[in-house]
Amino acid sequence: MVARALSFGAVAETYERFRPGYPVELLELVTAYAGEPIRTALEFGAGTGKATRVFAQGGIAVTATEPDAAMLAEMRKHMPSNVTTLQATFEELPLDTSYDLVYSAAALHWTKPEGRWARMAELVRPGGVFASFASPIQLADPALKEAARAARAPYLEDDGVPSPDGTPADSPMQWPGTELQQSEWFTDVQQKIIDRRLTISANDYIGHLSTLSAYVMLQPTTRDQVFRQILRVLPETVELNTQVDVHLTRRQN
Repeated sequence: MVARALSFGAVAETYERFRPGYPVELLELVTAYAGEPIRTALEFGAGTGKATRVFAQGGIAVTATEPDAAMLAEMRKHMPSNVTTLQATFEELPLDTSYDLVYSAAALHWTKPEGRWARMAELVRPGGVFASFASPIQLADPALKEAARAARAPYLEDDGVPSPDGTPADSPMQWPGTELQQSEWFTDVQQKIIDRRLTISANDYIGHLSTLSAYVMLQPTTRDQVFRQILRVLPETVELNTQVDVHLTRRQN
């Protein structure tokens, strides 16, 4: 998992180009849940700053942290003045400051489970908010999705990241909500979905796949081969399900 977590720097510019950003509805959802102004925020695993920019545009003073030097360098090209950047893993973050909001965009699963929530509780001020969100992009057409899976299967059995606690996909509450519901430090766990669809070219979809850790970890020749096979079964443009899965919780006072 550590190797996969730190694999993205090799594709930092591609990541910035092909990963979709987050909608302003995400900022609105988190702000409404907080129920009071959010002045300071900490983001860990910020990548190239796709989510950072959404929260920064809300006037929040964001400290965006990222362990990979290449991803951090790419992020710094795009940051407004109210964002402070820092190279660090979640486990390396100093605990001398707490924030109104701590959030993670598709990065929480890369953190170590041991002591995760105790450390999170140190970073979120009492009454403050923790938010985790991700956009597990999939082909919207079930037939195309199956065709792409079959094309990929000889080279890569699964291109996703499994649930860290083994929660089944049909469970009413998904991870990390499942863990947060058991935490002594957090309360009022909510799970929300922001529906989105996006139409892009098949080549751009392959560009997106090239930023997923499962493909980054493949040997280059294998990676090129699987992309050719997937591209062969796709039409010129594809519709994607780009819904944002959001988990929200509040730090106990």
